[in-house]
Amino acid sequence: MNYNEVISNVQIYGFEDAVKGAKYSYAVDLNKVSSEISKSTIALAASQPGSGHDQFMTGIILQFDLTFSNKAWVEAERYKFLNFITSQSTMHRITKFNLDDVYMPQVDKRIVEIMKEKVAAYNQLQTEIKEKQENGKDVTALTAKLDQMYLELLYSNPAGFRLTAKMSTNYRALKTIYRQRKDHKLPEWRAFCQWVRTLPHSEFITGETAAE
Repeated sequence: MNYNEVISNVQIYGFEDAVKGAKYSYAVDLNKVSSEISKSTIALAASQPGSGHDQFMTGIILQFDLTFSNKAWVEAERYKFLNFITSQSTMHRITKFNLDDVYMPQVDKRIVEIMKEKVAAYNQLQTEIKEKQENGKDVTALTAKLDQMYLELLYSNPAGFRLTAKMSTNYRALKTIYRQRKDHKLPEWRAFCQWVRTLPHSEFITGETAAE
């Protein structure tokens, strides 16, 4: 899996200001502080996660679209500083997706077919209810059945269902994520870490030079 299958629309903010801010601790005249990356900047970035010495990296902000399976999203949600801006929703749109496109290739095709059958049955009943309402007929029982069918869809949907969310994080948070996920079993996490290595001065995050 390539990183462009999970990451898109990347925006990076505050890089130069954050690098400049890293020098404030020993500065007297802030007008003389530059945004040039120095040996001390590199040393601060290379400090151990949790030490606090790499705090300036929180000022390097990223926004991006991330496409993960439900399985990967559950794991992503543990990171406090990997923030959701907004996302697609199975709760609202499960019956509207093209199911041929939204599942990981590892999802059993039989399961996909079952989901297609359930979506088709739901949409058919929804149409039937609408027609009966237009003719002034009571649809109370059918509506209750429709609600139950929707719950069956939500709970039957496999972990390989992919959704896209707009996310926000920072270089310092990525430092932790990268170390924990670069060799993960899920291909999405490995692709995510592949993307991290393409970021400007990714060595701040990975601790790896280009040669490595």
